[in-house]
Amino acid sequence: MTDRPASDPAARRPADGLVARARRSPVLWAVAALAVLLLFNLVANPGFFALRFQDGHLFGNLVNVVKNVAPVLLIAVGMTLVIATRGIDLSVGAVLAISGSVAFTIVEGADDPSSGGTAALAIGVALAAGLVLGAWNGFLVSVVGIQPIIATLVLMTAGRGIAMLITDGNIVTAENPVFDWLGGGYLAGVPVQIVITGLVLLLVAVLTRRTALGVLIEAVGVNPAAARLAGVRARSITFTVYVFIALVAAVAGLMVTANVSAADANRAGLFIELDAILAVVIGGTSLAGGRYSLTGTVIGALILQTLTTTVLTMGLPDEYIRLFKAVVIIMVFLLQAPRVRAALGRRRRRDPAPPAAAPDGGPGPVAASAPPDEAPAASPATVPGTVPGRSPQQEVLR
Repeated sequence: MTDRPASDPAARRPADGLVARARRSPVLWAVAALAVLLLFNLVANPGFFALRFQDGHLFGNLVNVVKNVAPVLLIAVGMTLVIATRGIDLSVGAVLAISGSVAFTIVEGADDPSSGGTAALAIGVALAAGLVLGAWNGFLVSVVGIQPIIATLVLMTAGRGIAMLITDGNIVTAENPVFDWLGGGYLAGVPVQIVITGLVLLLVAVLTRRTALGVLIEAVGVNPAAARLAGVRARSITFTVYVFIALVAAVAGLMVTANVSAADANRAGLFIELDAILAVVIGGTSLAGGRYSLTGTVIGALILQTLTTTVLTMGLPDEYIRLFKAVVIIMVFLLQAPRVRAALGRRRRRDPAPPAAAPDGGPGPVAASAPPDEAPAASPATVPGTVPGRSPQQEVLR
């Protein structure tokens, strides 16, 4: 058996197919954008990648990026599943504010605010509140049939008011060792918030990629009516993803409030739903539903948080963060747009390869072709009922 030469098209076909699939993948451009951001930080601030292990804890800018992105990434994971079912959830910021307000109001009003039992009660009630709010959204979308953007907009508008009613319009502060550990504690040298987010992400990845759940979610997003006819419980799946995203939003609310040891119903989780949606879309998941990418969601969330950290480490005002976010997001979306990728592909194919030279150094062979004026005329098609070879005049006489 002889090996095929490297110039053999058949030998290059598998590699070319892999490269073509990689170029078509929206995740590739998100990875490229994240790499550019990290390279810029390496040039502008070489200490950006410095890590140190002190007192059994890991410190550094990269650790801060992953820790600060944890609440957004948690919500973005849930948002990925919601968007995959052709839905959207605008109420996650309000759910976050409500869960944090509920937890800290319970801790503040307890007889022993620093006890572990008080913290367990506060966390349990906050998570239960998230489940109830998620069930409300799921009921409106899957049972009543209200459009997801309208159903969740109701809770987005009313949720802030509910949170302010819980806190009486005040910023509630409380001290509890459990919440202090949740906000700034470490587990095996890694921040607790990173560990929690990683476990949730791993659980979702296993359930959706190692079982049929992921395929069912995508089927509901592609065509809910066809999924129901195929025996898929579309309503149950839709209801479940809205309950799940509210649950992770409640967990994110506990993280956000524990970071500052205070519950601010007016500002906690403000605009976090937009960051979650952007992380999902930057990662390549279409708002039209169907196929989704958890890996792309993680990369999209890291892009947003890396950009925020970059602006802050450069000493620029906070007002520049949203401006730079808009610029980076537009660039990534343009690179992901099918028309832009098609235009780049046509431009690469526009430059033809030079003709191969003949062995003696002369010009390569030219395919023989008849001049345009001497091209043979196509033989007319034989009409049924006529004799082949006769002219039209002979057929008339016949």
